[in-house]
Amino acid sequence: MTRDNDALPIQLISTDFDGTIFAEFENPPIAPDFERLIADLQARGAKWVINTGRDMSSLMEALARAQISIQPDYLVLVEREIHLHDGVRYRGLDAWNNACAAAHRELFVQVRRDLPRLIDWVNARFHATVYEDPYSPFCLIAGNLAEANAIHAYLEEYCREVPGLAVVRNDVYARFSHVAYNKGTALAEVARLLGLGPEQVFAAGDHLNDLPMLSGTHAHWVGAPANAIEPVKDLLNRVGGYVSAHVHATGTADALQHALKTAGVQNAR
Repeated sequence: MTRDNDALPIQLISTDFDGTIFAEFENPPIAPDFERLIADLQARGAKWVINTGRDMSSLMEALARAQISIQPDYLVLVEREIHLHDGVRYRGLDAWNNACAAAHRELFVQVRRDLPRLIDWVNARFHATVYEDPYSPFCLIAGNLAEANAIHAYLEEYCREVPGLAVVRNDVYARFSHVAYNKGTALAEVARLLGLGPEQVFAAGDHLNDLPMLSGTHAHWVGAPANAIEPVKDLLNRVGGYVSAHVHATGTADALQHALKTAGVQNAR
């Protein structure tokens, strides 16, 4: 990227982690072309947020294994908590995170009453694992995609009974969450803190839990690598996004380069 234009039209870059920039069994797991591009944009003042379903310890472990030289400016964890890097470490954005936690506590009171029938329904029909974690009283690992799809449909139907309840899904994994807190709304809050509008934001993802940040509402510039699932590609086609011919981080770098060039940045790497 040349440095002859200091006013980057894209100031905030939001990327999902697994599948979008991180490929567990590739070496290196995060492609160098993505790392170079992000490093250059950060040097010019842009901010990078990893927007993931992982929690802090899981993400930090994966980043350490990736051995990349760049540091995200912000993290969105478990699709909803916001953390910013203060120059030394990541610290939670208390106003957002406390409101998020309170909304989930209140919402999950009703869900807990219904857990026995939900769990019984799943166990009577599928070989799936249902468990509770610190973020949801109902988390699921289905045996395969077909089972995940069937359970997802049932859970979506149940959500109609509970105002504010949503299912967050990625592959065979799912959990309940508050509809007001997702990758899209968390991204919008980061943009608000930075004084940016959607026209200055790029987002990339590859799976169902990425759809809220790829809708065109919170990020004008949206893209995906070639390994993205069909619902993601369909959404991007509808909102004028870009689907790369390349996979994982190389594909995400390609999508970001396409957005920069479309926005008028010349000589993107």
